Amino acid sequence: MKAKWNIQTLIYTGMLAALGGVLMSLEFSVPMMPPFYKVDFSTVPSVIALFMLGPASAAWVEVIKVLIKLVTVGTNSMYVGELANLIDIALFVLPLWIIYRRMGQTRTAAAVSLSASVLLRTAFACFVNSVITLPLYAAAMGVSLDSVIAMVSAVNPAITSLTSFVILATIPFNILKLGLNYFVGYLLYNRLHAIYHEVKPA
Repeated sequence: MKAKWNIQTLIYTGMLAALGGVLMSLEFSVPMMPPFYKVDFSTVPSVIALFMLGPASAAWVEVIKVLIKLVTVGTNSMYVGELANLIDIALFVLPLWIIYRRMGQTRTAAAVSLSASVLLRTAFACFVNSVITLPLYAAAMGVSLDSVIAMVSAVNPAITSLTSFVILATIPFNILKLGLNYFVGYLLYNRLHAIYHEVKPA
């Protein structure tokens, strides 16, 4: 669908961004994962915004939710996690929207585009973690990358190198987090889709 930036779209975008900011603060740890890897459901409002309001709305929800979280709670990852979220916005919005539109903007198209996005964003996370975020996290803490890996190995002894970190932490964590967010987002989108079209202006 083609979203117009009317007052209703602005209001919905703002509401979803505010909800995303709150959900981003309600994060929890995952067993056997690095302590700075936290699961939250803040991508759910972004998924709803993308399918109901369009890519621009989804992008703004992603940006605003990060800002809300930083202002209200701060960071537990030396701003590295928030930077990774911002880098990931384009990869989240554009492929999803392209696949969704080309497949006819149906519920099946939404499911296929979300599945493809999990794989794409997980692959991208492997690259970003190895080249950008982990080195930045180590630098922000004033330690070496090997020290960060050693800290993680205390939680999961199988992680002894950057390669094993990516294989045993980055890949399963992203599949879990994105899978949960996309599944919930898809279910809510299905339920809200008809309601939104009933109340949106002509």
